[in-house]
Amino acid sequence: MLFLSAVISVLAVLGNASPTKRQNANVIYSCTQPNMVALTFDDGPYIWGSEVSDILTQHNATGTFFYNGNNWDCIYDSNIIATVQHVYNAGHMIASHTWSHPDLTTLTWDQIHNEMWLVEQAILRITGAYPAFFRPPYGSFNDLVLQAAYVRGQQVVIWDFDSGDSVGASVQQQMANYDNTIASHPSNILALNHETYDSTVHQTLPYAIQQLQAAGYQLVSLDVCLGGEQRYQYVTAPQQFDPSTWHC
Repeated sequence: MLFLSAVISVLAVLGNASPTKRQNANVIYSCTQPNMVALTFDDGPYIWGSEVSDILTQHNATGTFFYNGNNWDCIYDSNIIATVQHVYNAGHMIASHTWSHPDLTTLTWDQIHNEMWLVEQAILRITGAYPAFFRPPYGSFNDLVLQAAYVRGQQVVIWDFDSGDSVGASVQQQMANYDNTIASHPSNILALNHETYDSTVHQTLPYAIQQLQAAGYQLVSLDVCLGGEQRYQYVTAPQQFDPSTWHC
């Protein structure tokens, strides 16, 4: 009943919202709490998702995973469902990164909502959690994207540090990027990484965790680094796998 009510509410807002009355969602570029770092991971869920989760947990760190539905892998594949559940049950935070990772600024109002809804639905089905945060692919957004996020009850998350893994930076350069940022002693860091690269998972991430913790930072989820924002709009029981509807 809770899930149905939420869908009806969203559809009602979509149907009634006129372009002149839509509001823009809040855009987050950085953490607000001192001595905290939010390590975020885009473009999954993928084959190393459980390893990323375990590495974080082993180092008393909590990560934030911005998931697609059908990008590097299909979120409904059985092994990927298990990965999403593993990450969620380990206490890490899951958020939205759209279904297929398009540049949302090139899409219509209805297309934007479809991209957002499909991945929200998948996350809800698998975990029972409905995301409260959303990251647009490539960090690309316009007013239409912000208005869609607002209607869907989500804050928009960008970053203030990029490891450089997705743009071809070598492991050495990624490590140097972390070192240079740490050396500047920022109060906090909202870091962009990607769970889809072997080198990020097995080389850059362990190094970054070590250096950040040695510098005195707590490695926390996004909601914590924002001072205790609500992680999900609501949480209910996960659903049973249905092969007739759970597919990419």
